[in-house]
Amino acid sequence: MNGLLEEDFPGVNVTFLPPLHQPLPPRVNWTCVCECECVCVRFQGPCGSCWAFSAVGALEGQMKRRTGSLVPLSPLNLLDCTFLYIIQNNGIDSNTFYPYEHKQGACRYSVTGRVGYCSGFRILPRYNEAALQYALANIGPVSVGVNAKLASFHRYRSGIYSDPKCSSGLINHAVLVVGYGSENGQDYWLVKNSWGTAWGENGFIRMARNKNMCGISSFSIYPTISSDRI
Repeated sequence: MNGLLEEDFPGVNVTFLPPLHQPLPPRVNWTCVCECECVCVRFQGPCGSCWAFSAVGALEGQMKRRTGSLVPLSPLNLLDCTFLYIIQNNGIDSNTFYPYEHKQGACRYSVTGRVGYCSGFRILPRYNEAALQYALANIGPVSVGVNAKLASFHRYRSGIYSDPKCSSGLINHAVLVVGYGSENGQDYWLVKNSWGTAWGENGFIRMARNKNMCGISSFSIYPTISSDRI
């Protein structure tokens, strides 16, 4: 989760508090709403850049909702320059202009390649899956941290993932929650990973919901954008 720690952004983050007792739809799937484009699966490779892919995915969803257009943003721009940098400089380059190289380097952001921006972000209450569900239903994809240490997680192929050994006390990987639903009486989160389409269900994993499975509600954030900065 390097690059998305709460203490790294003094004065920028705002805690998100959802309305109480608001009815929510039983199923949300942003891959359908956005025609699969805004949550396309990518491959991060050996570089410890999961947080950048997760954050970029959430920001792409917000830019799509705000502008109606989808342009893949650059995870490497985030990795090289930090999340706070793109907020302060009011810009992030496209993935085409600033392509991923599977390694971190010097910050090379250029306004020439700017196709998006981020005004700030909001942090959801910790260990509160109801807040996460509200955000998914009303705002868009949410960046979260999970425990991805277990072999069962790495070997996941299909179905609703639920492993009682997956502790919520260790958060070591960032992913993007893009929806939720239920199957045969089991509630789940629909999660996009950055390990390529050969992993899981074409790059996605359905994780048990309302169990804080693998600490999925331990640290959840989503970006915000201001209409006067387009």
